[in-house]
Amino acid sequence: MPATQRPGMETSDALDSDLGWTLGVVFRAYVRTANALVSHLPGGPRGYQVLTAAAQELPAGQGALAQRLGVDKTVMTYLLDDLEQAGLVERRPDPADRRNKRIIATEQGRAAWADTQTRLEHAEDHVLAPLEEADRSLFRELLRKLAIQANTQDPVHDTCRLVTELAPDTASPPARPRRSPRH
Repeated sequence: MPATQRPGMETSDALDSDLGWTLGVVFRAYVRTANALVSHLPGGPRGYQVLTAAAQELPAGQGALAQRLGVDKTVMTYLLDDLEQAGLVERRPDPADRRNKRIIATEQGRAAWADTQTRLEHAEDHVLAPLEEADRSLFRELLRKLAIQANTQDPVHDTCRLVTELAPDTASPPARPRRSPRH
């Protein structure tokens, strides 16, 4: 077998070793599946992240949660309104600072979170299927360490602005060429 070919794999090329390409492929596979699994929640993936924080009763208030998730504060307000209207979360005054609102999952929200979490675990297992269980655990741990370090060095405060900064030509559709009027 040639050095560039692995059992059960297509012929290897330089892309197989490119971190950006490999991360992008794995990310795309996960996001495609995960988005379908969280689409029933208000706000989709962002709604799921908020619901996760609320179900775990993280002590952060609405503003701190928006900052941690990289969601604009105004967007967070509308997202919480939608989650609250769906009966999944409620805002409660923080006993330490009554000006601050804590986000708490309702009983219905906890059930929705647990169900979605289970389905996402199955999706993760599908994406990570080529890895042995020990390798899956190691991969998750290493990825967690990388994510924490990257977020510490360069925290995301507004994902919308981040998309515009990282890919300015994809943030808005390209301008169409103007046609000259026909006579």
